[in-house]
Amino acid sequence: MPRLSQSEFLIVRNLRKYYYTAKAGLFSRPFPIKAVDGVTFTVIKGESFGLVGESGCGKSTLARCIIRLEEPTGGEVFLGGEGILALPKKELQAFRQKMQIIFQDPYSSLNPRKKALDIIAEPLVIRGGLDRKDRLERARWLMSIVGLRPEMEARYPHEFSGGQRQRIGIARALALNPELIIADEPLSALDVSIQAQVINLLQDLQDQFQLTYLFISHDLSIVKHVSDRVGVMYLGHLVEIGTRNQVYTHPLHPYSQALLQSVPVPNPFVPRKRWVLEGDVPSPLNPPKGCPFHPRCSKHFSTCQEERPELREIAPDQFVACHLDA
Repeated sequence: MPRLSQSEFLIVRNLRKYYYTAKAGLFSRPFPIKAVDGVTFTVIKGESFGLVGESGCGKSTLARCIIRLEEPTGGEVFLGGEGILALPKKELQAFRQKMQIIFQDPYSSLNPRKKALDIIAEPLVIRGGLDRKDRLERARWLMSIVGLRPEMEARYPHEFSGGQRQRIGIARALALNPELIIADEPLSALDVSIQAQVINLLQDLQDQFQLTYLFISHDLSIVKHVSDRVGVMYLGHLVEIGTRNQVYTHPLHPYSQALLQSVPVPNPFVPRKRWVLEGDVPSPLNPPKGCPFHPRCSKHFSTCQEERPELREIAPDQFVACHLDA
C-alpha cells in the first residue's frame, strides 16, 4: 500500500466502471459502456469537494463506486489509508460506518412502510451494540438536530414534504457518526427556498460533526456556495480540478468555461461573453477518440483528435486535462 498524506482523506486513483451491452447474436461480443473511465482525485479531511458536470457524465456512478454500492471495474479507493475495494463483504459492512450517502430522491430512498424514527434508527439496528431504548433515543436526538419536530417521529415518508424527507435521509446518514458523507444531488428534487435551508443545514452539520463532504451537483451556483475545491467531469473523465476561486474565476478547460458562461446572471444589463456549446454529449457506447470534448470544442486542433490529455498541474492546486495548456 502506498504511503498516504495525513491530509488526503479520500483518494481515488484511476477508477473505472464499465457496463456491457447484451450480446446481439451467437458470435457477437458484449460492448463496453465506459460510465467512469480513469478518474483520479483526492479529498482533504474536513473539506467539501464539489463534483459538477452535465447529466449523464458519470457523477452518480462514480459516487456509488466509491462507496461500493456498485463494484468498480478497476482502480483504487482509499479512505483514511484503508483500501476500500480490497475489503471483503463482512469487513466492508463494518467499514461503511465511516462513509454514508445522501441520495438524490428523498422519497424513493426511504422505506415507505417504516416510520420516520425507525428509518433513522435502522443503521443502528444493523450495526448492533445498542438496545432499542438507546437506539430510539439517538434517533430522536438526530431528528432534533436536522430540524424535525418530535410529533413527526410516527409519520410515514408520504406524510412529509420533500425537504422534510431529505432531512430524514440526512439524519439517517449521521446515525453511525460517519467521517465522509457523499451527497449525491441532494437538492435537485427540492424547491429553491427549501434548497437554501438544506444547504445551511449541511454546512452547520459539517462544523458540528467534523464531516468531510463529496458534494455532487449539476447546479454550479450551489457547488460554488458549499465547496472548497471543485472537480469538473465530462463523459466519464475529470477535465479540471482546482480551488473554488480558481475554477470559478479562472477556468482553464474549455468545457469548464462553457459551463460557467451558461449560468444565468440576474442583472440583464451586465455585458456577458457567452459560449454556447454545440452538439450533444457523445454516447459512451461510441466515445470520440482523443479528447472526449473535442467534437464540441471550438478550440480543438489535430492533437485533440488523436491523443487523450492527462490531468496536469498548470497552477498550484489547479489541474486540467487539455492540450491547449500543454
